[in-house]
Amino acid sequence: MSTSPAKSEPQSHGIPEAEALEIRRLAHDLSNALEIVVQTSYLLSMAELKEPATEWLRMLDAGVKKALEYNLELRDYIKQHTQK
Repeated sequence: MSTSPAKSEPQSHGIPEAEALEIRRLAHDLSNALEIVVQTSYLLSMAELKEPATEWLRMLDAGVKKALEYNLELRDYIKQHTQK
């Protein structure tokens, strides 16, 4: 079984600080965009939706949760692999 890069031990050759700053900025911007989707999904959940819209909302929520997990993994990976 292989280990994903996000879960591997930090290597001695990490991400150079300049590149890490740009990747962090992008990850932050992605978090902001995902927050809009999360809030919109929440607001939709307050509406009285009928099938199949309720199933689509469940699919949206599942996808957003996965995207948030990936974004957190990306941020952790950057922290672990940034050259100091």
